[in-house]
Amino acid sequence: MTLSARAAITTAAASRYLGQLCKHFAHKIPVQYDDQSGRADFPWGTCLLAARDGVLRLDLTAPDETSLSRVKAVVEDHLVRFAWRESITFAWEPQA
Repeated sequence: MTLSARAAITTAAASRYLGQLCKHFAHKIPVQYDDQSGRADFPWGTCLLAARDGVLRLDLTAPDETSLSRVKAVVEDHLVRFAWRESITFAWEPQA
């Protein structure tokens, strides 16, 4: 069984943050990205990123709740640091 969660972050810097996250993660894990989309493959789950119309969408998948929580924590921690000029909030929604 795979678990999924989604968050949409409203920000004028969506594409920039996507690039920063992917470049940073690429130092340690497999990553593919361009200006509008990205994929980071963590050992415990995957993060798909999409930047469009002032929104950074994050779609996470993982095999279990512990792994999904770990992906959420890593992505949140890094995005909050990169977006320190903004007040970024995450409203994760489970996906079917």
